[in-house]
Amino acid sequence: MRKALYILGDLEDSDILWLSRHGSVRSLVPGEVLIEAGRAIGELFFVTDGTLAVTSPAGAHVADLALGDVVGEMSFVEKALPSATVTARDHVRVLAVPRAAILAEFAADSGFAARFYRALAVFLSDRLRSLSTPAGGQAELDEGLLDTLSEAGDRFVRLIALLEGREH
Repeated sequence: MRKALYILGDLEDSDILWLSRHGSVRSLVPGEVLIEAGRAIGELFFVTDGTLAVTSPAGAHVADLALGDVVGEMSFVEKALPSATVTARDHVRVLAVPRAAILAEFAADSGFAARFYRALAVFLSDRLRSLSTPAGGQAELDEGLLDTLSEAGDRFVRLIALLEGREH
């Protein structure tokens, strides 16, 4: 869930509502491919349940993604084709938000665009930092995240509730 906190810590409540209204929940069964290396994707995904495996085109295991992770963010930022395949390890649920809808909202609300891109930058920075941390260690939490940790956690719980129809 730590990754979700990076994203949700920088977004506002209205941004969370927007994501829940413009995204759709997608369920995957074990072995189902969410993203295939070299094939364009039109959505950005937020993992809300389960575990995904990331593999290189050669089949090497790269990483596992779980609750709170963002998937497809590199292609979203770079507009490049995915360089890895992402497959469900177990039953997985993701929030799929269309790229076109996000870009349209960026054009309509520059504040949302700034918050969203900052959140992605912090998320990607943490991912890179964790890759450069010695095995077995964990990178320290960013001080800025610590300031918004509780609020970000509440936003993630609210996003899940919105997706499940328990909140409006």
